[in-house]
Parts: sequence; structure tokens; C-alpha cells
Amino acid sequence: MKHVIALDVGGTGMKAALLAQDGSVLFEARRPTGREHGTDAVVTAILDFAADLGEEGHRRFGEAPLAAGVAVPGTIDEKNGIAVFSANLGWRDLPMRKLLGERLGGLPVALGHDVRSGGLAEGRLGAGRGVERFLFIALGTGIAGAIGIDGRIESGAHGYGGEIGHVVVRPGGPACGCGGRGCLETLASASAVSRAWAEASGDPSADAAACALAVEAGDPRAVAVWQSAVDSLADGIVLAQSLLDPATVIVGGGLAEAGDTLFTPLHAAVSERLTFQMPPKVVPAMLKDTAASLGAGLLAWDLLSLEVTA
Repeated sequence: MKHVIALDVGGTGMKAALLAQDGSVLFEARRPTGREHGTDAVVTAILDFAADLGEEGHRRFGEAPLAAGVAVPGTIDEKNGIAVFSANLGWRDLPMRKLLGERLGGLPVALGHDVRSGGLAEGRLGAGRGVERFLFIALGTGIAGAIGIDGRIESGAHGYGGEIGHVVVRPGGPACGCGGRGCLETLASASAVSRAWAEASGDPSADAAACALAVEAGDPRAVAVWQSAVDSLADGIVLAQSLLDPATVIVGGGLAEAGDTLFTPLHAAVSERLTFQMPPKVVPAMLKDTAASLGAGLLAWDLLSLEVTA
């Protein structure tokens, strides 16, 4: 069976699959990234995992994979296949596509950003399937996004399209790692909710999941923390709605696991803020933590289609 390698490299773990052309998963595997051993060890782990996946495909289907796709965090140069910078994984100007291609015997390799790859998968296989215009928002340690247009992801002129986490929603607010103040991710990410709830509850170990449980239990301190985050997120969504006019806003990431505890007040907060804008559907992501690896595989299939067209 024809297949490609799909690999998502995260800060602590890697998720991978062998993917058929229709997006169906033929095999799945996970491994630790091993960042505690240093950047060189991380790169070796990625290359070894990809090579093992190639061998697995050959054993299972009697033929080698046709291509590989890899999704990585940080700043990337998709056109030239370079992982420009990742604070979590320690690399800078890493020629990822070249290294993987060499290790895989000259196989075509596509490089993608992890969140944009996740957005691509949600658009084609998940909550955005059949939607011409959507915005994907990932609520994790930070907040990132992807703009979906007609089955592809718009990365922008410089590769930074969709960075809704760095839209300023509270001018002069908390300092952000990007150098700005009041960015959305300083107020509505899982880490932001964790910090606020730890302070409000007096428990340094409290996190966003604990805050969600306290909200469900009716704790007024938790409700105040949660509503503040929801209000900030709604401000970001309405700003994006004014600029991009997506039909659907897909919300994923760890914070979205709270389900109705998040989406019920978020729907209300977005509705309250809309004036002339057409209201988007605000829906949970469907593919959970497999989205980026699936998107990497779709990038690999897209690469093959481009080669055939050329």
C-alpha cells in the first residue's frame, strides 16, 4: 500500500504515523524527544525515528514510503526546509529537510510548522472539513493559530501568518516572551490560567485543569480567573473575525479539553462582542494531539502532488 511518513516533533515527545493518501492512519508510534540530552541528541532521535518508520512501512506493505513530512515547533523556513529556531529544542538554522532526505535515501521531505500542520489536518480531516475559511487556535503553553483557506494554510508573506497568540488584547498588560505586553497568550493560554489560578487559590502547584474543575464546582475565585481568560480569548477571536471573516473558528490544545466549561462561556462572550461581523461557528478541534502528525503526512502527499504536476 502506498504511504508516507508523518512525524510531529514536540518539546518532550514525538508522534508519528504512516499515512495513506486518503488521510487514513496505517500505523502509529510515539517516542520521547530526549531534549534533556541536548540538541544533537534530539536531531539524532528525529532521524532515527524517521528511518525506523521507513523500515516499518517496508515490512508491513512491501514497499518503501513515497515521501516524508515533519512538523516542528518554533520558527521555520518552509520553502528552504530549514528549522530556523526553537527555544524548546535548542536548534538554530537546522537544515531539517536536507538531513532527513539524506537519512531516508533521497526521499522527498516536506517541513511544516507544528500548529499550521495541525490546522491543515483539522481543515481536511477534522472539524474544518468542508469549510472554505476557518481559523484554528491552539491553546497550550502558549497560543498559536493557523488560517485555513480552501483546503490549505495561509502562512503569510514571512511565515508568521496566524500568530493570534501575539495579538495585543490588553495594551500595557502582562509582559510576553515575544517582547510585547498584553498579548493574548499571556492571558488565555493554559499556562496563563495556571499562573492566575495558582495565585488566586494560594496553591503554587495548581494548574489550568484544576481551575476548570474548580469552575465546575462553583468556586467563585476560579470562575473569576476562568472568565477573565475567556473574555481575553473572545476579544482575540472577534478581532480575527473582523480581519479574516472565517466561517468557523476551531479551538484545540490542552485548554479545549475542558469542553463545555470553556465553550459555553466562550460562545456567549463572542456573541456579546460582535457588532457588524457575521458570527463564526466556534467549535472544538476533533483530532486532539494527533493533528500535527496527520498534517505533516498531508504535507508529504501535497509535495508528491506538486512533483507530479511539475
